[in-house]
Amino acid sequence: MEYVEVARAVSERGEVVLRERHDPDEPTAAPVLELRVNGVFVMDTHETSTERQLAAAALAHVGRPHAVLIGGLGLGFTLHEVLADHEVERVVVVEIEDALVRWMRNGTIPHGPSLLADERLHLVVADIGMAITEATPSSYDLVLLDVDNGPGYLVYQENAPLYQRTFLTEVAKALRPGGALVVWSADESADLADAMKTVFGQVTPIPYDVTLLHQGGGSREERYWLYLSRR
Repeated sequence: MEYVEVARAVSERGEVVLRERHDPDEPTAAPVLELRVNGVFVMDTHETSTERQLAAAALAHVGRPHAVLIGGLGLGFTLHEVLADHEVERVVVVEIEDALVRWMRNGTIPHGPSLLADERLHLVVADIGMAITEATPSSYDLVLLDVDNGPGYLVYQENAPLYQRTFLTEVAKALRPGGALVVWSADESADLADAMKTVFGQVTPIPYDVTLLHQGGGSREERYWLYLSRR
């Protein structure tokens, strides 16, 4: 594989990099855009099914999802899936990295400007923990969390509380009765399942199998997890 850096930014949390991945064996193929944080792969535009599934799984469990909160903008594929649901009237996306928001707005991420043009969208640059704590009680039908790689593969150690009972209790307060929380995780996590069950009374782990490309060529099978609870 060949890589071309597209954009780089440094914040108090570390380094955020966008780069294009080219396969020299397929010169006519479109390049893949890849997001890395502190040197750790986060996501790309090749395998987006789990980001979309995060939204689909939640939307399927709420009859009229008028108001949705997404923790983590990423490359926008969870947001895209939420906005495709015409029942959704308002989407709040909370993203802590200002550079990522800027790249989405100015077209550095090519699909960004059209995605952010949706008038139902409210994009906030803030810490998701603070945003949830300040949320009006019972204000959301859905809360989707994809701010890190899950409790077992943290990019930022400071994100550990987002998978624990105190924060999950604040999420429950922000949800309307019947509302749902879905959390994305790179690996199965009994601790996260236990914490969600303690707060909500129940939790449904949803395994999701994907095929990932190796940087040096080839592929491997991987299993990601979604954890769903309803208030």
